[in-house]
Order: sequence, then structure tokens, then C-alpha cells
Amino acid sequence: MEEKMIIKEIIVVEGKDDTVAIKRAVNADTIETNGSAVNQQTIEKIRLAQEVRGVIIFTDPDYPGERIRHIVSEAVPGCKHAFLPKTEAIAKKGKGLGVEHASIEAIREALRSVQQEMEELVTEISFQDLVDAGLIGGSQAKERREKLGLLLKIGYTNGKQLHKRLKMFKISQAAFAEALKEVIQGDYQK
Repeated sequence: MEEKMIIKEIIVVEGKDDTVAIKRAVNADTIETNGSAVNQQTIEKIRLAQEVRGVIIFTDPDYPGERIRHIVSEAVPGCKHAFLPKTEAIAKKGKGLGVEHASIEAIREALRSVQQEMEELVTEISFQDLVDAGLIGGSQAKERREKLGLLLKIGYTNGKQLHKRLKMFKISQAAFAEALKEVIQGDYQK
């Protein structure tokens, strides 16, 4: 039997089912937020976890999951982030979306591709670069952002959030240009 991946950081998830899915895939400890109303007691637990072992935020690829990710990363700076593509998080019967529905391999891949949040928000990529690339405004902007988020492993975002995430994870101009090239080539191959 294959050795389970060991994660030293504590993984922040939304609920018990996510914890079960994570533990099936890797050897890790979790903190559950129990929904999007993250209370102060949970934030304090996450702060302590960040000081002692580090934290990986691994929430569902939907609005409530993004809201939790935002609340936690605002309250506890310097967290790492794992992102699961929506396509990997859909329930087998099509009802529901979340980490608990992901395959063991999809969870492991998301954890192998963890992004480190940087407190010093500096980027080589301007907001205008995003507009010029057709990632903000325009008929294909949403689809392009989805593909870019997958390629850069930073999750799906709206236009304003995309700029913030590129800064937060210090995505280089070169990495951005390479991913954008792939996104645009994909547009032409349709």
C-alpha cells in the first residue's frame, strides 16, 4: 500500500465531511470552520495553528468557500492556500460542490500545489494588464479567468480578486504570460 502524504501544516476546512475526505487522502490535522460565519474562537484556534505549525486554507470552490477563505486570511495573515478546481469538486450525482466530493488524487494534487500568501503585496502585473489580456470586461473574461486560475493554481476569481491573488501569491510576469498564452491558445482551438 502506498504511503500517505504527510502534511505538517494544519488544514482549515469547512466541515466534518471535508475533514473525512482530507484524512482519506493525506495524513493531516484539520480545523473546521463549521460554515461561513467563522467565529472568534475558531479564528483564535487558526491563529495558534499558524504560529505553531502553519495553516493551509482549503475551502470549497464556491461563494461561501471563498468568503471563508477571505475571512480567515484577513484575520490570520501569511496562510498557505490550496485550491480545488470546480470540476474536481462536483458530487457524483451532481448535487453539491465541495472538498468532500473530490477524489483522493484531486485533494493530493491541490495540496502539492499549495500557494504561499505573501504579506508584502507587490506585483509586476498591473490591473491594466488584466484588462488588456481580456481577463476583465469582454465576453470571454470569466472563462479566461477560470482557465488562468486553474493553470496558476490560484482558484477562480472575479476580476478585482484576480489582481489581488496575483499579488498575494507573487505570481511573476513570466508565469502570468506563460499561463495567459495557454489560455489564449485554448480560445483559438475551439
